[in-house]
Amino acid sequence: MRALYYMASSLTPGRRWLAALLVGCAAIAAAGCGSAPSTSGATASQQRAADANPDLDPGSSLGGIKAPDFTLTSQFGQRVSLSSFRGKVVILAFTDSECTTVCPLTTQSMLAAKDLLGKAGDQVQLLGVDANPAATSVSDVMAYSQSHGMVNHWDFLTGTLPQLKAVWKAYAIYVAIEHGQVDHTPAVYIIDTRGREQKIYLTTMAYASITQAAQVMAQEASSLLPGHPALARTESLAQLTGLGPAKTVTLPALPSGSVTLGPGAPHLVMFFATWLDETSDLPLELTGLNQYVQAARADGLPSLTAVDEESSEPSLATVRAYLARLHGALSYPVGLDETGRVADGYGVQDQPWFVLTSATGTILWHHDGWLPASQLIAAVQSATAS
Repeated sequence: MRALYYMASSLTPGRRWLAALLVGCAAIAAAGCGSAPSTSGATASQQRAADANPDLDPGSSLGGIKAPDFTLTSQFGQRVSLSSFRGKVVILAFTDSECTTVCPLTTQSMLAAKDLLGKAGDQVQLLGVDANPAATSVSDVMAYSQSHGMVNHWDFLTGTLPQLKAVWKAYAIYVAIEHGQVDHTPAVYIIDTRGREQKIYLTTMAYASITQAAQVMAQEASSLLPGHPALARTESLAQLTGLGPAKTVTLPALPSGSVTLGPGAPHLVMFFATWLDETSDLPLELTGLNQYVQAARADGLPSLTAVDEESSEPSLATVRAYLARLHGALSYPVGLDETGRVADGYGVQDQPWFVLTSATGTILWHHDGWLPASQLIAAVQSATAS
């Protein structure tokens, strides 16, 4: 899935200004969308840091317009209406049910935002609307919820394609399949207890900013709740720079030990997450990479290291349990990117993501998606020979 913008041609005049806002924000999504005058609940220094952070959208004000109501079907097969959550703050996201790019970052930031509110999080409803026109069944939204540890933490809603299109249009969400990929606006709305839209955020493709996005959304939710509850913890909203291949980085390895990446030797690094099991035969793909390891040893190709993006996983326990089932089956090490800064430094935009680096720490080649071992070997041989 790639997150883009909404074309406003068929919107009602009252919503075209929102579509224009989304187009403008999407055009600078990689640099954040800082059109909001303030981040509710944030200090002035936090606000300045958020505004200057190119990997964080501090949100745009929607002025309290009424949120269009809708009724769709949850992952449990139950009919659910937005208006049924009146009295709660709603964090509403448009999520591709088979997404391997930005949606998992959105999902984890929503969950973290609610957690930051502690007991007051009981007054916040997490809600998702399916944004994949080719995967709209109840089983699709349940599969995503299970893979991301969200089954009992949100309502992920779907419906017939006409029903979903009506909701996408009402919220100025662009959704289309282009070149086999789902494109959609990565929008997250904050709706207050009276059903009014207060803020909109666009998730950026930056793994290290997940908890920062959570903090910004939690601060906004707090400002809309009685007593404005304090957050359980806060962090700096300044940009967290990526750790690229020119820097030596030591990561914890699973099940034990450590792995080191960086200059000094060429590396083939494969970034992944265990939730890819929803969209691929992950054990087969991971064990299939053993063929590359054998060829690398025989032909002197760069060694392979896998890196799990723990920042987008349901939990560290999930990662450990999953890889424990593969213990002894992988002939290459698996490191753990706990902060997401390594993924950002290596330019990861999807899962899985392969990166070949030189001994001097430059990126020679990258690839989005799984490859048969023979094609991977050929690609690495070609890149290292050139």
